[in-house]
Amino acid sequence: MTDAVRLESLHKTYDETVTALAGVTATFATGTFTAVMGPSGSGKSTLLQCAAGLDRPTGGRVFIGGTEVTATNDTAMTKFRRQRVGFIFQDYNLLPSLTVEQNVVLPLKLARRKVDRRRCRDVLAQLGLGDKLDARPEKLSGGQRQRVAVARALVARPAVIFADEPTGALDLRSAQEVLALLRAVVHQHGGTVVMVTHDPMAAAYADSVLFLADGRLAGELRAPTADAVAERLAHLGDLVGAQR
Repeated sequence: MTDAVRLESLHKTYDETVTALAGVTATFATGTFTAVMGPSGSGKSTLLQCAAGLDRPTGGRVFIGGTEVTATNDTAMTKFRRQRVGFIFQDYNLLPSLTVEQNVVLPLKLARRKVDRRRCRDVLAQLGLGDKLDARPEKLSGGQRQRVAVARALVARPAVIFADEPTGALDLRSAQEVLALLRAVVHQHGGTVVMVTHDPMAAAYADSVLFLADGRLAGELRAPTADAVAERLAHLGDLVGAQR
Protein backbone atom coordinates (compact mmCIF):
# COMPACT_ATOMS: atom_id res chain seq x y z
CA MET A 1 0.00 0.00 0.00
CA THR A 2 1.51 3.33 -1.08
CA ASP A 3 1.40 6.59 0.87
CA ALA A 4 -0.97 9.23 -0.47
CA VAL A 5 0.39 11.75 2.04
CA ARG A 6 3.52 11.72 4.18
CA LEU A 7 4.35 14.32 6.82
CA GLU A 8 7.88 14.50 8.17
CA SER A 9 8.57 16.35 11.41
CA LEU A 10 6.08 19.15 10.75
CA HIS A 11 6.48 22.29 12.84
CA LYS A 12 4.28 25.37 12.63
CA THR A 13 4.82 28.47 14.73
CA TYR A 14 2.84 31.71 14.57
CA ASP A 15 4.40 35.05 15.54
CA GLU A 16 7.38 33.08 16.91
CA THR A 17 5.44 32.50 20.14
CA VAL A 18 2.49 30.19 19.40
CA THR A 19 3.38 26.61 18.46
CA ALA A 20 0.58 24.92 16.53
CA LEU A 21 2.57 21.85 15.44
CA ALA A 22 5.59 20.46 17.26
CA GLY A 23 7.24 17.82 15.11
CA VAL A 24 4.37 15.76 13.70
CA THR A 25 5.31 12.77 11.56
CA ALA A 26 2.50 10.74 9.99
CA THR A 27 1.53 8.85 6.85
CA PHE A 28 -1.86 8.44 5.20
CA ALA A 29 -1.99 5.40 2.94
CA THR A 30 -3.70 5.40 -0.44
CA GLY A 31 -7.25 4.08 -0.23
CA THR A 32 -7.82 4.91 3.43
CA PHE A 33 -10.14 7.19 5.38
CA THR A 34 -8.43 8.85 8.37
CA ALA A 35 -10.01 11.14 10.95
CA VAL A 36 -7.84 13.66 12.80
CA MET A 37 -9.08 14.61 16.25
CA GLY A 38 -8.05 16.60 19.29
CA PRO A 39 -9.22 19.38 21.57
CA SER A 40 -9.54 22.97 20.39
CA GLY A 41 -6.07 24.38 19.77
CA SER A 42 -4.47 20.95 19.35
CA GLY A 43 -3.24 21.78 15.84
CA LYS A 44 -5.54 19.55 13.82
CA SER A 45 -6.75 22.22 11.37
CA THR A 46 -3.20 23.55 11.01
CA LEU A 47 -2.01 20.04 10.21
CA LEU A 48 -4.71 19.67 7.56
CA GLN A 49 -3.90 23.01 5.94
CA CYS A 50 -0.17 22.28 5.86
CA ALA A 51 -0.76 18.77 4.51
CA ALA A 52 -3.03 20.11 1.76
CA GLY A 53 -0.62 22.86 0.73
CA LEU A 54 -2.94 25.66 1.88
CA ASP A 55 -0.34 26.80 4.41
CA ARG A 56 3.41 26.33 4.73
CA PRO A 57 4.91 24.66 7.78
CA THR A 58 7.67 26.49 9.63
CA GLY A 59 9.73 23.32 9.41
CA GLY A 60 9.45 19.79 8.10
CA ARG A 61 8.33 18.31 4.80
CA VAL A 62 5.06 17.31 3.13
CA PHE A 63 4.84 14.71 0.37
CA ILE A 64 1.71 14.07 -1.70
CA GLY A 65 1.92 11.05 -3.96
CA GLY A 66 5.71 11.06 -3.63
CA THR A 67 6.10 14.75 -4.59
CA GLU A 68 7.52 17.04 -1.95
CA VAL A 69 5.17 20.02 -2.12
CA THR A 70 7.10 21.95 0.54
CA ALA A 71 10.10 22.08 -1.81
CA THR A 72 8.19 24.18 -4.36
CA ASN A 73 7.48 27.89 -4.49
CA ASP A 74 4.01 29.25 -3.79
CA THR A 75 3.00 29.38 -7.46
CA ALA A 76 4.05 25.78 -8.07
CA MET A 77 2.37 24.65 -4.87
CA THR A 78 -0.91 26.28 -5.92
CA LYS A 79 -0.73 24.61 -9.33
CA PHE A 80 0.03 21.22 -7.80
CA ARG A 81 -2.80 21.60 -5.30
CA ARG A 82 -5.28 22.37 -8.06
CA GLN A 83 -4.16 19.29 -9.97
CA ARG A 84 -3.90 16.74 -7.16
CA VAL A 85 -5.80 17.86 -4.06
CA GLY A 86 -9.47 18.22 -3.16
CA PHE A 87 -10.56 20.24 -0.12
CA ILE A 88 -13.95 20.30 1.60
CA PHE A 89 -14.60 23.21 3.96
CA GLN A 90 -17.09 23.34 6.82
CA ASP A 91 -18.66 26.51 5.41
CA TYR A 92 -18.85 25.03 1.88
CA ASN A 93 -16.99 27.96 0.17
CA LEU A 94 -19.49 28.04 -2.70
CA LEU A 95 -19.73 31.18 -4.81
CA PRO A 96 -23.30 32.52 -4.50
CA SER A 97 -23.30 34.01 -8.00
CA LEU A 98 -22.59 30.64 -9.64
CA THR A 99 -24.91 27.70 -10.21
CA VAL A 100 -24.29 24.28 -8.70
CA GLU A 101 -22.68 23.02 -11.90
CA GLN A 102 -20.54 26.14 -12.26
CA ASN A 103 -19.30 25.82 -8.67
CA VAL A 104 -18.36 22.19 -9.24
CA VAL A 105 -16.32 22.81 -12.41
CA LEU A 106 -14.67 26.00 -11.16
CA PRO A 107 -11.50 24.28 -9.82
CA LEU A 108 -11.00 22.59 -13.20
CA LYS A 109 -11.26 25.93 -14.97
CA LEU A 110 -8.85 27.57 -12.53
CA ALA A 111 -6.39 24.74 -13.18
CA ARG A 112 -6.95 25.16 -16.94
CA ARG A 113 -8.00 21.55 -17.21
CA LYS A 114 -10.57 20.17 -19.60
CA VAL A 115 -14.06 20.23 -18.13
CA ASP A 116 -15.83 16.89 -18.50
CA ARG A 117 -19.47 17.92 -18.25
CA ARG A 118 -20.69 14.34 -18.33
CA ARG A 119 -18.55 13.36 -15.34
CA CYS A 120 -19.65 16.49 -13.49
CA ARG A 121 -23.30 15.68 -14.01
CA ASP A 122 -22.79 11.99 -13.21
CA VAL A 123 -21.14 12.89 -9.89
CA LEU A 124 -23.91 15.35 -9.03
CA ALA A 125 -26.52 12.74 -9.92
CA GLN A 126 -24.80 10.19 -7.65
CA LEU A 127 -24.99 12.74 -4.86
CA GLY A 128 -28.71 13.31 -5.39
CA LEU A 129 -28.24 16.69 -7.05
CA GLY A 130 -29.00 15.78 -10.64
CA ASP A 131 -31.97 18.13 -10.67
CA LYS A 132 -30.06 21.03 -9.09
CA LEU A 133 -27.53 21.82 -11.82
CA ASP A 134 -28.85 25.33 -12.41
CA ALA A 135 -29.73 26.15 -8.80
CA ARG A 136 -27.87 28.81 -6.82
CA PRO A 137 -26.43 27.89 -3.40
CA GLU A 138 -28.99 30.08 -1.60
CA LYS A 139 -31.75 27.76 -2.83
CA LEU A 140 -30.14 24.67 -1.31
CA SER A 141 -30.25 23.20 2.18
CA GLY A 142 -27.09 22.88 4.24
CA GLY A 143 -26.78 19.20 3.40
CA GLN A 144 -27.20 19.91 -0.30
CA ARG A 145 -24.56 22.64 -0.20
CA GLN A 146 -22.11 20.29 1.44
CA ARG A 147 -22.83 17.65 -1.20
CA VAL A 148 -22.00 20.27 -3.85
CA ALA A 149 -18.70 20.85 -2.03
CA VAL A 150 -18.07 17.09 -2.05
CA ALA A 151 -18.85 16.94 -5.78
CA ARG A 152 -16.46 19.84 -6.42
CA ALA A 153 -13.70 17.91 -4.63
CA LEU A 154 -14.48 14.63 -6.44
CA VAL A 155 -14.90 15.78 -10.01
CA ALA A 156 -11.21 16.61 -10.51
CA ARG A 157 -10.16 13.08 -9.44
CA PRO A 158 -7.71 14.29 -6.79
CA ALA A 159 -5.02 12.10 -5.26
CA VAL A 160 -6.37 12.94 -1.81
CA ILE A 161 -9.35 14.78 -0.35
CA PHE A 162 -8.90 16.84 2.81
CA ALA A 163 -12.07 17.69 4.74
CA ASP A 164 -12.13 20.24 7.56
CA GLU A 165 -15.13 19.62 9.86
CA PRO A 166 -17.32 18.77 6.84
CA THR A 167 -20.33 17.89 9.00
CA GLY A 168 -19.95 20.55 11.69
CA ALA A 169 -22.81 22.70 10.39
CA LEU A 170 -25.15 19.88 9.34
CA ASP A 171 -28.08 18.14 10.96
CA LEU A 172 -27.67 14.46 11.84
CA ARG A 173 -29.23 13.04 8.67
CA SER A 174 -27.25 15.32 6.34
CA ALA A 175 -24.06 14.58 8.28
CA GLN A 176 -24.58 10.84 7.93
CA GLU A 177 -25.16 11.22 4.18
CA VAL A 178 -21.95 13.21 3.70
CA LEU A 179 -19.90 10.78 5.82
CA ALA A 180 -21.28 7.81 3.91
CA LEU A 181 -20.27 9.54 0.66
CA LEU A 182 -16.73 10.10 1.91
CA ARG A 183 -16.48 6.48 2.97
CA ALA A 184 -17.71 5.43 -0.47
CA VAL A 185 -15.01 7.56 -2.09
CA VAL A 186 -12.47 5.40 -0.26
CA HIS A 187 -13.97 1.92 -0.22
CA GLN A 188 -15.74 1.91 -3.59
CA HIS A 189 -13.47 4.16 -5.64
CA GLY A 190 -10.05 3.75 -4.01
CA GLY A 191 -9.72 7.38 -2.99
CA THR A 192 -7.96 8.78 0.08
CA VAL A 193 -9.68 11.01 2.63
CA VAL A 194 -8.18 12.87 5.59
CA MET A 195 -10.85 14.52 7.74
CA VAL A 196 -10.63 16.79 10.76
CA THR A 197 -13.59 16.39 13.10
CA HIS A 198 -14.54 16.95 16.73
CA ASP A 199 -17.40 14.43 16.60
CA PRO A 200 -16.77 10.82 17.73
CA MET A 201 -19.77 9.68 15.66
CA ALA A 202 -18.20 11.18 12.53
CA ALA A 203 -14.82 9.66 13.35
CA ALA A 204 -16.42 6.22 13.56
CA TYR A 205 -16.93 6.32 9.77
CA ALA A 206 -13.14 6.39 9.27
CA ASP A 207 -10.74 3.45 9.08
CA SER A 208 -8.55 4.98 11.77
CA VAL A 209 -8.29 8.06 13.98
CA LEU A 210 -5.14 10.09 14.54
CA PHE A 211 -5.15 12.06 17.79
CA LEU A 212 -3.37 15.36 18.39
CA ALA A 213 -2.83 17.31 21.59
CA ASP A 214 -0.72 20.44 22.05
CA GLY A 215 0.58 20.14 18.49
CA ARG A 216 1.89 16.61 19.04
CA LEU A 217 0.73 13.14 18.09
CA ALA A 218 -1.14 11.52 20.95
CA GLY A 219 -1.93 8.10 19.53
CA GLU A 220 -3.93 6.29 16.87
CA LEU A 221 -7.06 4.15 16.97
CA ARG A 222 -7.88 1.67 14.22
CA ALA A 223 -11.39 0.45 13.39
CA PRO A 224 -12.83 3.14 15.67
CA THR A 225 -16.20 3.15 17.38
CA ALA A 226 -17.80 6.32 18.71
CA ASP A 227 -17.46 5.10 22.31
CA ALA A 228 -13.80 4.17 21.90
CA VAL A 229 -13.03 7.55 20.31
CA ALA A 230 -14.79 9.44 23.10
CA GLU A 231 -12.88 7.43 25.71
CA ARG A 232 -9.54 8.16 24.03
CA LEU A 233 -10.33 11.87 23.73
CA ALA A 234 -11.03 12.04 27.44
CA HIS A 235 -7.49 10.85 28.21
CA LEU A 236 -5.47 12.73 25.57
CA GLY A 237 -3.75 14.94 28.13
CA ASP A 238 -2.47 11.90 30.01
CA LEU A 239 -1.12 10.35 26.82
CA VAL A 240 0.78 13.48 25.79
CA GLY A 241 2.23 13.90 29.26
CA ALA A 242 3.47 10.32 29.25
CA GLN A 243 5.20 10.84 25.89
CA ARG A 244 7.16 13.90 27.00
